[in-house]
Amino acid sequence: MVNIFEWLPAYLLILVRVSAFFITLPFFSYQNIPSQVKIGISIFLSWIMFFTGDWPLLEINYEFFLLILKEALVGLTVGLIATILLYAIQVAGGLIDLKLGFMIANVIDPQTGAQSPLIGSYLYTFSLLFLLATNAHHLLLDGVFYSYQFIPMDQVFIPFGDEAVVDHVVATFSTMFIIAFQMSMPIVGSIFLVDVALGMVARTVPQVNVFVIGLPLKIFLGFIVMMLTMAPFFMVVSHLVDTMIIAMRTLMQLYGGV
Repeated sequence: MVNIFEWLPAYLLILVRVSAFFITLPFFSYQNIPSQVKIGISIFLSWIMFFTGDWPLLEINYEFFLLILKEALVGLTVGLIATILLYAIQVAGGLIDLKLGFMIANVIDPQTGAQSPLIGSYLYTFSLLFLLATNAHHLLLDGVFYSYQFIPMDQVFIPFGDEAVVDHVVATFSTMFIIAFQMSMPIVGSIFLVDVALGMVARTVPQVNVFVIGLPLKIFLGFIVMMLTMAPFFMVVSHLVDTMIIAMRTLMQLYGGV
């Protein structure tokens, strides 16, 4: 007969890692999802993972509390690096708003509860729908499950001070900004050409008030270019999701010393 109290420490560690993932993981951590739903999914998913793996027998002692801290840090940091990459869409929207003159009016993002640019919220919503339509959220849950292949449950320490871990985090930040520039460049580049043309008109025909006609002209052309570049935008979002999964797996490999 299996003594459930012998396996309770292992289940608690699984629950800590899964719950920490759900605190920072994209889509699952958003504020418009009730906390009761998040807790229920965490408990249910941890219960399923407990019966699908081979876990070590652990004792509740001082080392167990270090394991709890390690599991929480693993879930928080791996989910955070995925969220950072997904915020490339918000950065791209901020760059677009800066050129279109929409930065004077930000909106409250219901997912995060923070202020976000208008175009950024618009693109971010469509990106989330694309993420759900392509089952990318299943890949995120797979990352939670397969994290134990890279970071064992009984591993006490995480090499936060390792140079490879720091380089990977810095490279992830750089990749996020590069993808944001790729998303915003068609619209930002087009508006830049409009600014150049308006500057030439202002120099050649001083009677024309370019400040009056410039703002609605840039908004009109920006929306047209945005409509024309939506298909390439979703291609970049697909590349962003792949990059996010690879970044999560690489970070877990570095944590586990694989």
